[in-house]
Amino acid sequence: MKQVIQFSKMHGLGNDFVVIDAISQAVTLTTDQITNLADRHFGVGFDQLLLVERPTQKGVDFRYRIFNANGGEVEQCGNGVRCFARFVRDKQLTDKNEIAVETNSGIVYPRIERDGLVSVNMGMPNFDPAALPFKAAKQPSHTLQTEAGTATIGAVSMGNPHAVMEVADVDNAPIETLGPAISHHPDFPCQVNAGFMQILNPRHIRLRVFERGAGETLACGTGACAAVAVGKSWNRLEKEVTVDLPGGQLLIRWEHPEAPLWMTGSATHVFEGTIAL
Repeated sequence: MKQVIQFSKMHGLGNDFVVIDAISQAVTLTTDQITNLADRHFGVGFDQLLLVERPTQKGVDFRYRIFNANGGEVEQCGNGVRCFARFVRDKQLTDKNEIAVETNSGIVYPRIERDGLVSVNMGMPNFDPAALPFKAAKQPSHTLQTEAGTATIGAVSMGNPHAVMEVADVDNAPIETLGPAISHHPDFPCQVNAGFMQILNPRHIRLRVFERGAGETLACGTGACAAVAVGKSWNRLEKEVTVDLPGGQLLIRWEHPEAPLWMTGSATHVFEGTIAL
């Protein structure tokens, strides 16, 4: 029997999502169904699928699950959580401007600002290699040998794992070769998102991200947070940094090492749809 699912198509700086309300409708998705939905020719097309569910913990408003285009479930998505917040407000699932959202990596707190942008308390960066996981000792930078070349990276978890390297020119960075080589490096048993960061000045960077399970995307919110966290750990960046991604800009604020990191950016509704699976 086919299930008919209502969904919204949204994007955060071009990082695009299918968002499904699994509270008001019954939704059961297999890995094959998710990959079919993700197909940009035969399905809807997305970088990630976002499921809005009832919380399983006390003191939170919603549960938020994220699936990559390959059907694999991941822990966190910064652009996705901004779209999540906009979705639950637009669908009148809540009347709050700030909500507590349960994820596989902990609780996040998105807040809808007066100008329509969405700010998210992304928590504190975790530089412990075991948090990614990463088979390495804890240190500011690491050298990876890959079949595509040598990369010097900073490794950090923002709820999901990131390896960030500095490049002289992000436009000419070897994303297509070095991105997957880093992402699938055997020292990252659960794979890793690979960020390529060009530092313009201590308050402004450019960034491209090769995401595990999705490839290069137009924007990666946790990747922007990771890049700023790594840049600050290298004493290269200030506490407030504008991040230019291919899809647009994010503002990342990290006041001090014991404070949470805040991300602010847009969340855009594209269209409503119904699909039979």
